Amino acid sequence: MVKLYDTSLRDGVQREGMSITLEDKLKIAGKLDDLGIHYIEGGYPGSNPKDKAFFHEAKKLGLKAVLVAFGSTRRPGGKASSDQGLQALLAVETPVICLFGKSWDLHVKAVLRTDLDENLRMISDSIARLKKEGREVVFDAEHFFDAYKANPKYTMETLKAAATAGADIITLCDTNGGSLPFEVSEIVARVRSSINIPLGIHAHNDTGCAVANSLMAVKSGAVQVQGTINGYGERCGNANLTTLAADLVLKMGIRCLNPDQLKLLAESAHYVAEIANVSLDHHQPYVGQSAFAHKGGLHADAVNKMSSTYEHIDPGLVGNIQRVLVSELAGKSTVTMKAKELGIDLSQAPETVREILTKVKDLENVGYHFEAADGSFEILMRKATGTYKDFFKLESFRVIMEKREDGKVATEATVKIHARGRRIIATAEGNGPVNALDQALRQVIREMYPAVKDIELRDYKVRVLNQKKGTGAVVRVLIESGDGAKSWGSIGVSENIIEASWQALVDSIDFGLIHKKTVDHEQ
Repeated sequence: MVKLYDTSLRDGVQREGMSITLEDKLKIAGKLDDLGIHYIEGGYPGSNPKDKAFFHEAKKLGLKAVLVAFGSTRRPGGKASSDQGLQALLAVETPVICLFGKSWDLHVKAVLRTDLDENLRMISDSIARLKKEGREVVFDAEHFFDAYKANPKYTMETLKAAATAGADIITLCDTNGGSLPFEVSEIVARVRSSINIPLGIHAHNDTGCAVANSLMAVKSGAVQVQGTINGYGERCGNANLTTLAADLVLKMGIRCLNPDQLKLLAESAHYVAEIANVSLDHHQPYVGQSAFAHKGGLHADAVNKMSSTYEHIDPGLVGNIQRVLVSELAGKSTVTMKAKELGIDLSQAPETVREILTKVKDLENVGYHFEAADGSFEILMRKATGTYKDFFKLESFRVIMEKREDGKVATEATVKIHARGRRIIATAEGNGPVNALDQALRQVIREMYPAVKDIELRDYKVRVLNQKKGTGAVVRVLIESGDGAKSWGSIGVSENIIEASWQALVDSIDFGLIHKKTVDHEQ
């Protein structure tokens, strides 16, 4: 049995640019517990008040997972009985404590600036103190693989000191992330034959091998895998526990999560990314939005006939879904499959499929990008199949921007539309021309379509497509919108950025209203 040890709340938050609150940490801990993580390392209580407070509040969560406090061995020349760092670890009253110590003679001399025998005493004294208090101790042998390569004799002495003092698990750390899988496999196997203590692995991703190194360590005898959700961590990050869990279960047959827990993998990865305010990599294995996305026409045709032709697992096993992307590379099967997702059967309508495909390729040739704008593509398809009805017809819109002598900038937009036999005009101010236009459009249709209040613009991107034309270049506007239940993309392309924005805004709102079951579509 391999146990999953998550250090997202400690090592993960050391990622550059990441900062989470105490409330965020508690939410993530709850999600990790739902996923079935065995050990949750909550932080370093001796380093900051937030981590200390976390352990106090986490006791109220009723977690099934084991909470772990993280800290270091006693100071050189000090006593374990009076060491403030060890006292702080004991004070938070977690059943397990992860203690890191130096295993590399270089660090002992250059960083701790003490002698090698004193470092062995630091390891032994500290673990013995924690064991005396009844704690389970995980000893993290910091920089272990670099240490072993440089001085295997002394490095093994540090592990033996930890084992003799009563460590329950010894974790071999590739702290600098510079080791390769074949090295990890060989070294873990040697340690396994010399130390009669369960081993763990803690890998960093500086060579891009953290997941591979962790898997090889397990193959060579490690029974605990440390990592972080989505691979968050310092520098290039830690081993991605999301990928590791799926690899262990689905590729190595090691049941560290049960099937129901594994189905929560994608949801958990996205949840943690949202709380951490870090965009999830769409191309992340297993859980990314693109992990089971098919763009090429031949690929789409093949997965339509048998999904295993271009998918190494059933996406549902990890809570993900198959997606077919529409672009200039699409074929007839792609369009037919996308239509089927919308409940439209085009299997007996080859002319309509050909018309849609031609339209897509023509539009992408001038700058559209439908794989990033599923909302706009659905509207295009509905128009081609006669299943689309306008919510309103535009008479005109106008945007005015005024810069005043005092430096203040004012923006105002007026929108005139016809809907349900009425002509309606609305004017709104905004913090820019697109925002003003968005506010005016919502205001003018809110009375007839109150569901528009639930549709929010979440992201707005502009890309210049032919930069050599300078300010006269064609621009592409991509808008991401959502209503709390789902999210979608819409697109506009024009030499006028306001016109491109209008196209994307209208598609965004149209799509949202189409999917509101309470909306009356009759005009």
